Amino acid sequence: MSIVISDKVLQTIQMSDTELLQEIAIMLFEQERFTLGQASNFALMNQLEFQRLLASRKISLHYDIAELREDVKSLSANDWR
Repeated sequence: MSIVISDKVLQTIQMSDTELLQEIAIMLFEQERFTLGQASNFALMNQLEFQRLLASRKISLHYDIAELREDVKSLSANDWR
C-alpha cells in the first residue's frame, strides 16, 4: 500500500517527509505495533539513531526476546553484517 501526502499537507503541518515518517514510527512503536527494528527502518534511521530519538523524547524501549528474535531474523534476511 502506498500513501501520497502532498507537499501542501506537509507545509500545513510544518513537517518534512522525513519528520512525518519519524512521527509515525514513534507512534506505532509506542503503541507496540512496531518493534524497534521495524520502527527504525520505517523512519529511515539505523536503530541507534532511532533509540537516540526516543531517548530525546523520554520514550522508553520495550524490547523483549521475541522482538530480538524478529530483528535478528530481519537482519539475516537482509544479509546485514
